[in-house]
Amino acid sequence: MAEHRSMQRGALLDAARSLLSEGGTEALTFPALAERTGLARSSVYEYFRSRAAVVEELCAVDFPVWAAEIEAAMSEAEAPEAKIEAYVRSQLGLVGDKRHRAVVAISASELDAGAREKIRAAHGSLIAMIVEALAALGQAEPRLSAMLLQGVVDAAVRRIEAGTGEDPVVVTDAAVAMALRGVGG
Repeated sequence: MAEHRSMQRGALLDAARSLLSEGGTEALTFPALAERTGLARSSVYEYFRSRAAVVEELCAVDFPVWAAEIEAAMSEAEAPEAKIEAYVRSQLGLVGDKRHRAVVAISASELDAGAREKIRAAHGSLIAMIVEALAALGQAEPRLSAMLLQGVVDAAVRRIEAGTGEDPVVVTDAAVAMALRGVGG
């Protein structure tokens, strides 16, 4: 029975990712989740009490997976510059991923304080990874530099997501170049 519930919960989360990816937060409704999964709407409420609860669970499930992917890419790099490049490239490499699109939609939405706090905490773990590399490069304010660097990454994500016709590789290369020039001072 528990296994069946776990499968249904997983199906609901996957449906939520697809809905967010396709139509942003407005598309994430309980009727839409019920339709996508073939569950009764009342069943959806047995798993999640609100849309924010769905979002919180997605963050709890998906953010650690990405953070691990980014961390793995960084740990393969030796020099601090290579770690920074891996940090930027691995985040931008996730842009086409449905999980990533879902979180971008989530980040842009109105969330309750609990969900926002979970996202901030997850982003904080990403920022912490890069602070060390920036300190190793001699940045006087590595934490501030990390926040600004993440701003470059976020802007590149938005640019790629916007589908302006620019090649994502060009956007990624430009973001990496800007990041490395910026941290090189």
